Amino acid sequence: MFALDERLVGDLVAGHPWATLCSVVDGVPVVSHLPVLAEPGPAGAVVGHLARADAERHELGAHPAVVVVQGPHAYVSPSFYRSANPAVPTWNFVVAHLHGRPVVLGDAETLDVLDRTVEHLERPRPEPFRLASVDGYARRIAPHTTGFRLVPDRIDAKAKLSQDKPQADRDGVIAGLREDPVHAAPEMADWMSGARP
Repeated sequence: MFALDERLVGDLVAGHPWATLCSVVDGVPVVSHLPVLAEPGPAGAVVGHLARADAERHELGAHPAVVVVQGPHAYVSPSFYRSANPAVPTWNFVVAHLHGRPVVLGDAETLDVLDRTVEHLERPRPEPFRLASVDGYARRIAPHTTGFRLVPDRIDAKAKLSQDKPQADRDGVIAGLREDPVHAAPEMADWMSGARP
């Protein structure tokens, strides 16, 4: 019921590039937070970069890993529901878990990932910063990062959007998420109404 169509994973990554990389090394969980970009090609394919020291902690490329992309999420108060049915609070969310073995990129590809990441994040700005404007500096610090590509062999993607509720309650949740003074979450309301950004 809550499965997210794999074709929407790229949209999720594009809108929420801050992700979590999880792996297990010698039986110990290793977790890092990092930006990722959707790659053209197979569903859920991403590129990203992290500090070289973090990549070494993960033994990146030597083990399977999971990239967790957390999309919009919101607390749903029972007061949002319009029906008289008994209800309890819940949480709506959109998330994708991308399972696979990362491939470590070389220096030139890593620099390209850094450049593309900056371009993606700066694109909405009126005068976007360009990494090329500090090319010498960027090339000096790039070796302290490790780029990677992950083409998932499994995607677990979920969109819990009150699908199990009657339409009147769903409409109430959408209205609550747009208007509530404490728990407003307009992007979640957009996902629920099908008008994703």
